[in-house]
Amino acid sequence: GKEYILRRPPKGAAIKSAHDMSREYNLLTALQPHYTRIPKPVHLAEDSTVLGAPFYLMERLHGVILRPSLVKHIRIAPGDMKAVSEALVDNLVALHAIDIHASGLNTIGKPEGYITRQVEGWTKRYAASQTDNIPVMDAVGQWLATHIPPEHSPTLLHNDYKFDNIVLDEHDLSTIRGVLDWEMATVGDPWMDVGASLAYWAEPTDDDLAKVFNVSWLPGNLSRKQVVERYQEKSGRHADPIFYYVFGLFKNAVIAQQIYARWKQGHSTDPRFGQLIHVIHNLAARGSQALNTLTL
Repeated sequence: GKEYILRRPPKGAAIKSAHDMSREYNLLTALQPHYTRIPKPVHLAEDSTVLGAPFYLMERLHGVILRPSLVKHIRIAPGDMKAVSEALVDNLVALHAIDIHASGLNTIGKPEGYITRQVEGWTKRYAASQTDNIPVMDAVGQWLATHIPPEHSPTLLHNDYKFDNIVLDEHDLSTIRGVLDWEMATVGDPWMDVGASLAYWAEPTDDDLAKVFNVSWLPGNLSRKQVVERYQEKSGRHADPIFYYVFGLFKNAVIAQQIYARWKQGHSTDPRFGQLIHVIHNLAARGSQALNTLTL
């Protein structure tokens, strides 16, 4: 028989867009005729009386997920890893090639002014959750606000596109079977999606803290520069990637800050969250280095 996955908001979470089950289900339903590498949505239950929250069912995708927590157990030859790395970039190009108007996906967001709203929104979130004085974070935020680039034609954005949200074929790792975790998907400038991926894309020469969140530093993977070059070649889209990369780092730092603030206020006792202050400093420093050297 078939296996299914039940998706519901985290317990205690406010039902906002990031945990909107109806939105996610409807997005997958609209996407399915145009892009097959997704879990097939099966049933949406908007009535909270069943489980205490809305939920939906989707078919389970079987395959391999290269999770950072399992990196010590990953044994992939550099040549095969390169092929996986290239497949990830090519698949992002395919996602960005979907016609958002023909699919009806243009209704899931407001692409006009997307970059400005993102910079302003995440800057405000940082201010609201700030616990420590980190001048470099302030400087990166100010740089972003004064360097907003012209917007490119909008596409579908996954907004969390990285190795551990990709299901690979167990018989051929360079074949992508599915893309998971669509809760942050929207429409906007495709380079913002590229930047979000680059912010997670650690390289072999990066420090250990940068490598915690991805397996992109394993031998054979493309470098961040090569990711951009391949994306440009395959998509025909060209832009200076620095702003989008720096924004991705800044956004990840703010997310870490929000979690750290909740820990510091006593809302969580998980000691791992207390270590996130080091992640915030690390991401801010990497953003500062990128904007000062204009290199990825």
